[in-house]
Amino acid sequence: MRRHPVPLYTLLVNALVVVLAAALSLTVSTQRAQAASVTVRAESYAAQSGVALEATADAGGGQNAAFLADGDWMRFDGVDLGTAGRLTVSARIASAVGSGTVELRTGGVTGPLLAVVQVSPTGGWQTWATRTTEVSSHPTGPQTVFAVLRGPAPGDFVNINWFSFVGEGDGAAPGWVPVDQAKWDAQLAQFRAMRPAAVPGGVVRVPEFNATCTYSHSKPDDPIVLPGLPGASHMHSFFGNRSTDAFSTAQSLLANRPTSCTPAEDLSAYWIPTLYEGDRAVEAEGMIVYYGSRIDDPSVTVPFPEGFRMIAGNAKTQTPTPAGSPGQYWCSGEGGEIGRSADGNWPVCAPKAHLTHQLVFPDCWDGKNLDSPDHKSHVAFTYEGRCSGAYPVAIPNLSFVVSYPTSGSSAGFRLASGMASSIHGDFFNAWDNAALGHRVKDCITQKAKCNSAGTF
Repeated sequence: MRRHPVPLYTLLVNALVVVLAAALSLTVSTQRAQAASVTVRAESYAAQSGVALEATADAGGGQNAAFLADGDWMRFDGVDLGTAGRLTVSARIASAVGSGTVELRTGGVTGPLLAVVQVSPTGGWQTWATRTTEVSSHPTGPQTVFAVLRGPAPGDFVNINWFSFVGEGDGAAPGWVPVDQAKWDAQLAQFRAMRPAAVPGGVVRVPEFNATCTYSHSKPDDPIVLPGLPGASHMHSFFGNRSTDAFSTAQSLLANRPTSCTPAEDLSAYWIPTLYEGDRAVEAEGMIVYYGSRIDDPSVTVPFPEGFRMIAGNAKTQTPTPAGSPGQYWCSGEGGEIGRSADGNWPVCAPKAHLTHQLVFPDCWDGKNLDSPDHKSHVAFTYEGRCSGAYPVAIPNLSFVVSYPTSGSSAGFRLASGMASSIHGDFFNAWDNAALGHRVKDCITQKAKCNSAGTF
């Protein structure tokens, strides 16, 4: 065997779509009233030949289709390609050797050719890259799509984690929240007219600013996943806007000034599942929300549009997190980690160290939608140092760093959503546009480290 499977990794969330359609093996987010916006997980095939599955190190965890060679194929049923028009087709691939193509065909293994995705080495069997191609015409509506592997030589040449089909259209669809183009154009014009502040000598040249937040309140509410349904969620710990509840909207957040964050111009809502030690809730002593950039050219970054929202992590992921697992909790402070909980999933910290976690969000946006049915299909992670294809707009790379006033014990902890691997976080943007714009312009696009006040 050419390689060993790797541990599961947790990043992206699939929340309401999973709740409503847990029985489906095909993860689909479809704008049926307009063009397609569909993500198909490779492991969700209805039939296959020559395909094996393995745990993936790619964002979101789960499994990828592995050991793929010339002639192997997968069949996916009910893939809605939407209405006529241009279609952007992407494949998430990893390859250590060789080259080849993935033919996407409709109806059968030798059916009409929909698209061809090129495969080239990415640097490893779990080093992931997105390959994209444009289709000018295609069948419309639900289709049976075959992914057929074509390689010039025998032997495995690629792994596949997912496919996406994103088209253009006009009109909203359930679950999608299109950006108000006039408002977004005005916000962009304001941002582009800003003159960046001069960066003094000695400033660390890292594209970053932050909001420093304290714990605000707890509620079994989720205004992104379960809007208008108080008490319908597991318990969440809220930071930032003190008015946040199941009924929160962009307008209500902007209208309510109290916030637990510095600066005061950040009225956004941030939340995570509540942590428990036994039956006692342990609320974080603080959260630092970092706004940065991972792309090669941070100067192309733009602010979040007003009312933008997204989720990172996956509340449904319930897998062990032994020492060394990606994205796990760790101990910050003097002495660090001194042991593990009895189940191996949580660190035990030295008396002067605290339990800590960092949650990282996607940093590329489709430029069209403030939200999507699964609260992730309008955004993506950059893996190649730029935002392109179906997600061409670079937005600040958001991350939560949360520290708890506890060292833990052999009994470990639990989250309101379950195991440590179920950690997830929500962001509902309600920044003052000017305050956010100046920080992006001064700190991120100029690649200069700023503080919570937005100064160097």
